[in-house]
Amino acid sequence: MWQPWKGSLGLPFVVWAGLPAVALLAAGCADFTGDALHQDVAQLRQEVNALALAVHRGRGDTEAVIGQIDRRTREQAAESTRQLGALSGRLDALAAEVAGTAARLEEISQRLESLSRQIAARQVAPPTPAAAPPAAPAVIPGPRAAGDGPTPEQAYQAAYLDFSKGNFPLAVSGFREFVRRFPDSPLADKAQYWVGESYFSLARASVGAGQKEKAARELGQAVQEFRKVVLNYPRGEKVPTAIYKEALALIELRQPRVAQLRLQYLLENFPQSEEAPLAKERLAALSG
Repeated sequence: MWQPWKGSLGLPFVVWAGLPAVALLAAGCADFTGDALHQDVAQLRQEVNALALAVHRGRGDTEAVIGQIDRRTREQAAESTRQLGALSGRLDALAAEVAGTAARLEEISQRLESLSRQIAARQVAPPTPAAAPPAAPAVIPGPRAAGDGPTPEQAYQAAYLDFSKGNFPLAVSGFREFVRRFPDSPLADKAQYWVGESYFSLARASVGAGQKEKAARELGQAVQEFRKVVLNYPRGEKVPTAIYKEALALIELRQPRVAQLRLQYLLENFPQSEEAPLAKERLAALSG
């Protein structure tokens, strides 16, 4: 009986017969491994896309929140500016009222002083003559000369009365006539100041009536009249007040740069005036 010897092809034949199955199994494993990798890559891509979308949405939400904060900040700043402007307007009105009251007190004081002098003069008895002189013929007073008129104090008081009653056009005429007739009077600088104040008050009334163009013309005229106080009466008592009111008129005319220059001039030349603190506050508001 034949016996296979070592090196026979019997065993290798079995091995070679099993090789295709092993190859198919390896190929199946490779296909399975490749599909799993593809699935993992697809999963990772989906996760990356989801993260990108989340980042994009988060960025949009952040920008929206920042926009809301910025808008609210602007609105609050605008409201603060409006409130500051309203407060400044009220302070200006109070300052004008204080200036008007001070002027009235000053005028009353001058009138009282004048009356006191007149009373004192009337109370002084004339000296008794040593011998009676011969009787002089009676002199009949003639008519008042055509050029005679009210005294400077009377003319000033009449114009100021018109201003205090709100008759600003009449006040302008009265104070201008005073300056024309009594240019060397101690009251001349004050009369010129009240011309500017009358135009300023007229402008306020025009603004209240909705007449903006007329108000602008009156404010421009007020600026010119206030400036005349400084030019014509550089040592007058009303110079600091006139400079300050000129700056306020320039602000309402939307000329802040010129107003700043006038306020700086006031602080440099009249640092001890009553208007100096107001000028500092107004200058700080314009610079801010």
